[in-house]
Amino acid sequence: MENKQKIKSVYKKKLKELKKHNEYYYDNDNPKISDAQYDDLKKEILNYENKYDFLGKTSSKIVGTTPSNKFKKIRHLIPMLSLSNAFEESDMRDFIKKLKNFLTFQNETIELCSEPKIDGISATLIYEKGKLVKGLSRGDGVTGEDILENLKTIKKIPRKIESKNFPDLLEIRCEVYISKKDFLPLKEKFANPRNAAGGSLRQKNSNETAKIPLKYFAYGLGKVEPKIFSKQSEFLQKISDWGFVTNPEFKLVNGIEEIENQHKKIDNLRSSLDYDIDGLVFKVNDLLLQKRLGNTSNSPRWAIAYKFSSEKAITKIKDIIIQVGRTGAITPVAKVDPVNVGGVIVSNATLHNEEEIQRKDIRIGDTIQIQRAGDVIPQVVSVDLSKRRNDSKKFLFPSKCLCGSTTKKEFSKSTKKQDAVRRCVKGYNCNYIAKEKLKHLVSKEAFNIEGLGKKVVDQFWKLKLIQEPSDIFELNYKKIENLEGWGNLSIKNLKKAISSSKNISLEKFIFSIGIRHIGQENAKILAAFFLTIEEFSKLFDSKKRGKILKNLADLNGIGETQIEAIENFFSNEKNLRITKNLVNKLSIRNFLIKNIGGKFSNKKIMFTGGFQNMSRSEAKSVAENNGGKVLGSISKKLDILVVGDSKPTKKKIDKARELNIKIISEKEWNKILNS
Repeated sequence: MENKQKIKSVYKKKLKELKKHNEYYYDNDNPKISDAQYDDLKKEILNYENKYDFLGKTSSKIVGTTPSNKFKKIRHLIPMLSLSNAFEESDMRDFIKKLKNFLTFQNETIELCSEPKIDGISATLIYEKGKLVKGLSRGDGVTGEDILENLKTIKKIPRKIESKNFPDLLEIRCEVYISKKDFLPLKEKFANPRNAAGGSLRQKNSNETAKIPLKYFAYGLGKVEPKIFSKQSEFLQKISDWGFVTNPEFKLVNGIEEIENQHKKIDNLRSSLDYDIDGLVFKVNDLLLQKRLGNTSNSPRWAIAYKFSSEKAITKIKDIIIQVGRTGAITPVAKVDPVNVGGVIVSNATLHNEEEIQRKDIRIGDTIQIQRAGDVIPQVVSVDLSKRRNDSKKFLFPSKCLCGSTTKKEFSKSTKKQDAVRRCVKGYNCNYIAKEKLKHLVSKEAFNIEGLGKKVVDQFWKLKLIQEPSDIFELNYKKIENLEGWGNLSIKNLKKAISSSKNISLEKFIFSIGIRHIGQENAKILAAFFLTIEEFSKLFDSKKRGKILKNLADLNGIGETQIEAIENFFSNEKNLRITKNLVNKLSIRNFLIKNIGGKFSNKKIMFTGGFQNMSRSEAKSVAENNGGKVLGSISKKLDILVVGDSKPTKKKIDKARELNIKIISEKEWNKILNS
């Protein structure tokens, strides 16, 4: 018989290891092993207990779960969008120029409010009749996790507001953080203060969250009823009066000079603050102007994050390799000696393209300066020629893809120049492109399949478990069970994530299939045109496709480049087969028409000439928000041609008259809007 003491010793060691990983997981929200490895460890302990009765059933008291199943999912009242970024003064000048163009404020100053951008965890607080009723994490921006009990552990978050003028409904955005001082005793458990804050907020047990000294700043306004605020600054002052914590470094600014002064001031102050910041957020102060400006699919037009200067470091290039992207782009990447850049260990840096390598004369063995600006991929800033070896040779950019096919530089119709980027044009017939297309398809912006990240796609591709998108929905889970790093829990979670991803919106589906030049905005425009997957699927038929593509030319935002890309994509037999197979596995939701009961509901509208009171961009946005569809050219399908007072195109007006299309003046347009 095996030695009882030895068995007990091994068993206790494994139990101790399990408890240690529970601590990483539950207390720190910073697991050191995968769910599958955790499952395997627990399985080993259970096998010991089943085999040796004298060990008892200690492991039954140790229960584990996954972060994705911890909390109930709740939709935000208004989506929490990401901010676009600015990195230098010229970016801020462009931001202001775009604001003025959209609003037709050529000679007027737009007041902006500025606040430090806290490097923390975003959350939403929802109050009804003054009472805190919901607390959500950002999640995917549309749906967050119910973390109310954890947020309640932050003492300075008001539970109830007694003020008589508090709105019936108020959604407040805030950033939760741990101060630098409070983080010191926790630094052995967490990589940085942000991880510590995130881990604490995602504890299942709010008593554990209460042990972490979380703080917050309220910064943003979501939904409010009735609308009692007219400015962002007024909102911040009011909620501060009600007991919410707002950032003392808030400041109103006018013009680029004041923006730059404030940016430099806070950058210099940065090290003395007791919380981490990575830039300033500038917002249009007037809430009515914010509403007019609206949002793109990803970010508000009325706000921007102006990041602080990029972090730089010196390192050495060990090798230059080639990567192939989902669009066939051939990207050179420098493999460098690992170096710490702004708290992140970097071992790769992008070299952008062939011309960039030639322009900077970058070579293997060179000593270089690299930088990280915001969250972008590190890039090579310069080469230290004084440290270059005498036997150094110029890097010869390969003319062929990793798959062996010849690459080419395309001619851009928009710039009338040859592209700087070389591309492989084999599409799905290139295994490197096919694999990257899969990574795009499962990404957050597309199918958003949790647990099927880039490394897992690489693993499943190598084992031929997934070669095409439809394979994801026919996975052989029996084979996965035998893989190292996969256990019952992780497989169960993957099944659930894949199953839920089958129900997808039309616009996300169009974006996910990876048609060249079709980003999220274009996908939305196309979804609004087709409305259903049945109509979109008519592109699969070559006889119907030509007519559809002609109609697409009428759409505002869809140009010759996009139409040609759609034609090329669906003319490829392999693309067709792969897309059809994928459609058959899914439940694709119809496009949700915004404001179907609006003033221009189901009307196709076109604009010509400049407007006195709003820009063309704003007029298009207003039309769409009122249920209309904006076209880019005149045809029989057009319902209304809106003629601005400033330099309208006579040819368009004549064509509209010829086709008996309704023509309205700018004055009539304003009358309809104000009716």
